[in-house]
Amino acid sequence: MKEAVPARLPGRWLEYLLALAILVLLGRAMWWVYAYGQLPQPFFYDPTDTFMDWFNTAYWARDTGPYDSWGALYPPLSFVVLRLLGDSACYADGAGLETRACDWIGLVAIHAIYLLNLVLIAKTYLKIDRRTALPRAIALSAGLPMLFALERGNLLLLCFTCMLLSFGPLLKSARLRWLFAGLAVNFKVYLIGAVLAPIIRRRWLWAEGALLATIGVYLVTYGILGAGTPFEIYDNIVSYAQGSVSPQVTDIWYSVTYLPLISLLQGQNFPITNLIGSQLVETGLVLLPILIRTGQAAVLLAVVASWLRPEMVPPFRLAFFGTVLALISSEAGGYTQILAILFVFMERWRGIARPLAILCSYILCLPGDIALTPLPPLFGDSYLTNQPVEIHIDVGLGMFLRPGLLIIIAIALSAATIHDVWADIRVQGWKHR
Repeated sequence: MKEAVPARLPGRWLEYLLALAILVLLGRAMWWVYAYGQLPQPFFYDPTDTFMDWFNTAYWARDTGPYDSWGALYPPLSFVVLRLLGDSACYADGAGLETRACDWIGLVAIHAIYLLNLVLIAKTYLKIDRRTALPRAIALSAGLPMLFALERGNLLLLCFTCMLLSFGPLLKSARLRWLFAGLAVNFKVYLIGAVLAPIIRRRWLWAEGALLATIGVYLVTYGILGAGTPFEIYDNIVSYAQGSVSPQVTDIWYSVTYLPLISLLQGQNFPITNLIGSQLVETGLVLLPILIRTGQAAVLLAVVASWLRPEMVPPFRLAFFGTVLALISSEAGGYTQILAILFVFMERWRGIARPLAILCSYILCLPGDIALTPLPPLFGDSYLTNQPVEIHIDVGLGMFLRPGLLIIIAIALSAATIHDVWADIRVQGWKHR
């Protein structure tokens, strides 16, 4: 997997400049905490709720109704892990913000997983290409998607660890790779496409081993938890998709797909409709679904091309296709972009499409936003500074650009794949070698 061809000099230094921009914006975010007691937009809009993705789930890991009462959408593994990485005595009186002050094991675990990811990211990109390892490791480690997941305390951090070990160059053992692939799917079910992507390269044994590991992890964790049948998970997903909650601007605060924006445009309470006019809203309702379908079609065509000439497509790109197709097709939160960017940063700076995808990935990692329209301020307490704060929420440019950038990345790498396959077919003919 090592890169034999060095990145072109202009591209290499452009990556360093973008990594520097990420560090500058990170410094600005830290200053913002000092000056205003909270992280700036586009970090989570409720400064009271820091790390609560972890602690809310940790409570239900110790309750009897994570699926029938809470409506959990994911397999039992998350609950089993959080039972181990926490102090159960802190949850005896129920869930609440105060559990963060009690369960110090959980707080340590969140940051330990993040630090582990930093080390693994650096080692991964050093093995792939030392010339671009530093800026890409900075972007992925200190960029918005990873830091957002850290601020939320989301188990996506641990899922990312499993994906990196399964598809990166650090592990040689196929069995260990299968195990981590199975763990990743049991953290986030939508990653099943990435895990089965080796089928396209006719790596049947790898796909079979990963699938068996996935099933094995599920059965073991289901046996431990005693809840989370496939029927329960499916019913909760359907109920979630059919929710009747009126769309709000916070639904598009940091989204990975345009589906929440489409839902918001179809509603009656979109906050800038009066400013941009109904014609632009109607145009968006036409163009946004077309953009999503274009991204999906491009990925599917690239998968077909990969099947025709699997030797022309690196395995990490096939995993990218399986991941990005799920992300642009359903809303899983903007921080899930780290799962796609992980693979984009394994690409070479060559041609036009690959650099475009890499540059878009750097932009997605920028931990900042441009305010378009302010909304009425709110008031709350900041967990990070333990003080009351005034919460300013703006309609930001990033809300509208980030899902589109991910689709552009998907289209760009799809185009690169189709181009390479077609070039090989023109030379070798249609007969597969």
